[in-house]
Amino acid sequence: MPEVQIVLVEPLYEGNVGSVARVMKNFGFSRLVLINPCPLGNEARARASHAQDLLDSARVCSLEEVYAESALTIATTGELSKTICNPMRMPYYEPSEIRSMIAEIDGTISILFGRENWGLNNGEVAASDLICTIPTSPEYPILNLSHAVGLVCYELAHLPRGIYLLADRFEMTCLYDHISSFLDQIDHPPYKREVTMLTIRRLLARTQMTPREVSTLHGLLRRTEWYLNGGQQVFSEEAPADFTDPGTE
Repeated sequence: MPEVQIVLVEPLYEGNVGSVARVMKNFGFSRLVLINPCPLGNEARARASHAQDLLDSARVCSLEEVYAESALTIATTGELSKTICNPMRMPYYEPSEIRSMIAEIDGTISILFGRENWGLNNGEVAASDLICTIPTSPEYPILNLSHAVGLVCYELAHLPRGIYLLADRFEMTCLYDHISSFLDQIDHPPYKREVTMLTIRRLLARTQMTPREVSTLHGLLRRTEWYLNGGQQVFSEEAPADFTDPGTE
């Protein structure tokens, strides 16, 4: 089944971290990851109450490590794009929608919550696969960190057992690199590259690809490259080397 971990990025207040641990345990979640956290002391343990064990087992690591180990990363944000022409924070989903999207995945799902004062930055959002937002009143849209975590955990509680493996981070990175290389071959305008690749990441993340599906896309790209190069064999450094020669299939 999905192994959901809650990732707090540079939390500022130890009381909030303790409250997050408590609400996680309320809904049956135990994997807490902290990125460059504030010092945790008596206030954090008091707020955690009977979930102090989650504080004791919390893992402190870098955000890069989280991205590398996760089958899927979900950035939570209250700041949304106003137009589909800017894919940085689009498209976005409510927690209830996220539940159905990850229910059948077997792998680590990391849900990122940003700093209390300004959330996640654009780079952190761009590196994530999906975007989640909690619908709130425009009169006062800002949620306390533990409240936001609690709402997401409530929606994801009691997920059914997963039935298939998602392509892992390495396999998806190889695919994105292959697509980027393919854009070079078709003279895709450099000034459009960043937005194009971000849009592709968002699109493919929503499909929840299996390793076999990733392999199939590699094969389609390689066959297209073969035709573009007049039937000459082309090997992309980013693509796995065990694909069948398109000219011999």
